[in-house]
This record gives sequence, structure tokens and C-alpha cells, in this order.
Amino acid sequence: MRQATPLTAVIALPLFLLFLSSTGSHAHNITTILATNPEFSTFNHYLTLTHLASEINRRLTITVLAVDNAAMSSLLSKHLSLYTIKNVLSLHILVDYFGSKKLHQITNGTALTATMYQATGAAPGSSGYVNITDLKGGKVGFGAADNGGTLDAVYVKAVHEKPYNISVLQISQVLTSDEAEAPTPGPSDLNLTAILSKQGCKAFANLLLSSGADKTFQENVDGGLTVFCPTDTVINGFMPKYKNLTAPQKVSLLLYHGIPVYQSMQMLKSSNGVVNTLATDGANKYDFTVQNDGEEVTLKTKVVTVKITGTVKDEEPLVVYKIDKVLLPRELFKVAPTAPAPKAPKAKAKGKAEAPAEADAPADDTVGDQTADNNGVGGMDGGRLVMVFLSFCMGVLVL
Repeated sequence: MRQATPLTAVIALPLFLLFLSSTGSHAHNITTILATNPEFSTFNHYLTLTHLASEINRRLTITVLAVDNAAMSSLLSKHLSLYTIKNVLSLHILVDYFGSKKLHQITNGTALTATMYQATGAAPGSSGYVNITDLKGGKVGFGAADNGGTLDAVYVKAVHEKPYNISVLQISQVLTSDEAEAPTPGPSDLNLTAILSKQGCKAFANLLLSSGADKTFQENVDGGLTVFCPTDTVINGFMPKYKNLTAPQKVSLLLYHGIPVYQSMQMLKSSNGVVNTLATDGANKYDFTVQNDGEEVTLKTKVVTVKITGTVKDEEPLVVYKIDKVLLPRELFKVAPTAPAPKAPKAKAKGKAEAPAEADAPADDTVGDQTADNNGVGGMDGGRLVMVFLSFCMGVLVL
């Protein structure tokens, strides 16, 4: 007689399938979400135009306070520059999750939350924060922190919610902020060397100016630019080597610290691999490898491995990072030697030989995806893991 199916086998399969589904991508696309709601078409258009859409999509947790076409018309009637409009819309992107339910469960009835405007570093004081307050009659008010406590807008409805990744909430009108609406220079008006000088990279900025390399950096800002800046202490210690370079070599070394595309920290973490630099010229590759270990991001050349230690400025299309060493290209400096594998010890005579110690693996300059341990679950692909589990369950059911 067939035995009853154990309870553990009955509940194991659905739990296992739930586990598999939970490992899926958290990816969201704000453009696609808003495209199904034509009343937000203008708001959606300007998220794309200002590159805020791509930044929203890169965030793991985000809340977007959307406004309809009528509210956007009110904003556009002020004839602000595109870069100022970007600041205003950045104030409508909260770097935390607020679903419709959470709005009515705020501790003490009010909360001050950071926005993408504050995260860029462009917002002075508290101007990058938004006040959310649970009001009488079930309403929820929103207002910029630098607006004298005035709550400009109220919650209208939830447009899209995916706890706890993305929430898109409609509010009644655009939030007012004097700081966000202040005239904002475009990328071409940004003085890169001035930014570097104010953020602990004055020595590097001076080298850019004295060599003329600053012009190449500045020309690339509009199209997107990532700069890796050695701190003043690092540059001062490197100067003896720098002085031994010829003028063209100095320029190439400095250009090696720039990538002609915008690469946020999240982008660097998710796109490990070889990247070209401003110094790349045909056969003269002048490239290096980006790799990360958790939150730590390193830049690896054939000569040295450099760590990113902080962010000076991150406002698309420009991002500037501090690094702990000067990036040394193999085209200008001697490649770091790899340690030779130790020789195996000679066998002892007449049966007294010991097993040779395992030799260290030779250094490998190629960086790729790490292979999981094949002795555990991590070594199986999803299909094999499912088949193994289902085979087990079927065996239990037959019993």
C-alpha cells in the first residue's frame, strides 16, 4: 500500500519555486511604467531628456512623485533651462521607498526624506529634502524642506508599486523650491579644474592646467565624462616619477585618468571589464580593468591596482571619483612582475617522501566572472538545480 506523502514534500516544491522566483532581477523601467499613463507623458519626456530616467532605473530603491501634464505645463511656463528643470524634477525622486500604505504610517505623522537632488551634492543645506506629512481627512502633503514648511502638493493616487523597489505616486502639483529653481550652469559651463581644486584634488588640477590636458577633459563633459582624481597627497608623492616623463608622456598619463562616458558608481559595479580612456589611440590601448568586490571598486592596470575612495561630484553627464594611487599605464611604466611558482621539493629517499606542497597559482591579469564552487548548490545552474529537486520530490511521492 502506498504511503501518505510526507508534509515536508508537499510544501517543499512551492517553497522552492518561490525561492527561485525571488532570485530574479529587481530591474524596473520608469519610462515603460509611465508610458501606460498618457496623463504623465510630459513628465515622462523630461525624465528622459534630463537623463533622470536612467538614474531611476539604476537605483535599487526609489520613489517617484509624478505630476500630470497640466502641472508640468505650469513648470514649463517659467522658462527654466533644461539643467534647472533637472534639479526641480530631481526633487521629485525620493531615494527611499514610500508606497501608498507607508504614507499613512509615518512615525509621528511627518517625515523628512532625501531626494536625488540632495544626492547629487548640488543642493545646499536642507534644500534637497522633502517633507511628507499625514494630514487630516486621510490626505498626505508634500513640500520642499526649504519652502518655509509649506506643503505645495497632496497625494493623489498610486500609479505603480513594486515593494520595496519602486513606487510611482501622483501628487497634485510640482514642488516649489527656490534653490532647485535657481539658474543652473550647463555641462559646458562647469569648470572641471575648479571643481577638483575645491575637493582635495588641487595638485591634479594644476597638472591638467600646466600640461594643457584640461582642454581635452573639458571638451568631453557634454558627451559624458568620468574622472579619476588622485588626491593631493598621492600626487605630491608621485611627482619625482612624473618629472621624469616627457611632455607628451605627461599628457597621456593625465588623460589616462578619464573615461569619455558617464559611469555612475552603480554602473561601474555592474559592468566590470576593460575600459578605454581619453589616452586611448589606436594601437596605444591605454586601457584598464574595472572590478568590484562588494562595495569596493578597483581599477586594475598591468602595473598597479587602484581603489576608488570617494565621490567628488556625480551629476550626469559628469562624475568625479577620488582614488588612492596614480593610475599607471603599461605603455609608460614597467609591468609589475608576477611571482614564479615555487619549485616542488625533492622526494626523500626510500619511502620517506612527502607529498609536494601545492604551488601557488600564477598571477592572472584577466578579470572575468567568478565561477561558483561546483561542489555546492552555487556550482549548479538553475535548470540542474530544479531537476535535482524535482527528482527528489518525485521519489518521495512514489514512496
